[in-house]
Amino acid sequence: MIRLQNEIGNINIAGDVFTTITGDAATNCFGVKGMTIRSMTDGLVHLLKREFMGKGVHVTYNSDDTISIELHIAVDQGVNIPVVCDSIKSQVRYKVTNGTGVEVKRVDIFVDTMLLG
Repeated sequence: MIRLQNEIGNINIAGDVFTTITGDAATNCFGVKGMTIRSMTDGLVHLLKREFMGKGVHVTYNSDDTISIELHIAVDQGVNIPVVCDSIKSQVRYKVTNGTGVEVKRVDIFVDTMLLG
């Protein structure tokens, strides 16, 4: 949870807010099939349903009141992965900062799998 202070009080923002905004921003980018998670039991990568996409996002709270975001995705076959990742980074930074007022220091993207269209 991150705490913001202003002249009229405090605002506490839960981690689920960041994961939901991030998952939504990433999955709405062209070429992204969805969020993924690696199973601890069998080591396989699983595509997450829309309601569980926050599990593919990990938020780290930095000491300077910023956050760092790590996300795991699946992409469409044949897309330009660096271009898709740049688009995701831009969208995530914009939507998280615009929606919460919290600066995103870093966005790390892990492309776990590529799926057929």
